[in-house]
Amino acid sequence: VQLQASGGGLVQAGGPLRLSCAASGRTLSSYAMGWFRQAPGKEREFVATISRSGILVYADSVKGRFTISRDSAKNTAYLQMNSLNAEDTAVYYCAVSNSGSRHSIFRRPREYDYWGQGTLVTVSS
Repeated sequence: VQLQASGGGLVQAGGPLRLSCAASGRTLSSYAMGWFRQAPGKEREFVATISRSGILVYADSVKGRFTISRDSAKNTAYLQMNSLNAEDTAVYYCAVSNSGSRHSIFRRPREYDYWGQGTLVTVSS
């Protein structure tokens, strides 16, 4: 499967932004899917994930502000980000995992098999 992340850009603090992750080569819903981010000088960190069965899990830092979703018809996943702040500035990556069961949740980068190229989100204060 190939993943193409897009939608990043410059946004003012408090504003919204929606990231997309388009999949090709295989149906996205056959994978668990996750969003990660990496700020300059920091390790890649978990943001959100959706299992094959549709279970949603979020990092505490984004809970209530970010929403992960998946459109099977478009074979695309999304990360809707609201109430952005400077701490959300990072390169955002989408990834998929072929492991586990339909209900498995993965929070660690090493649990994912395929990655998109990343899209930069910059929040200005």
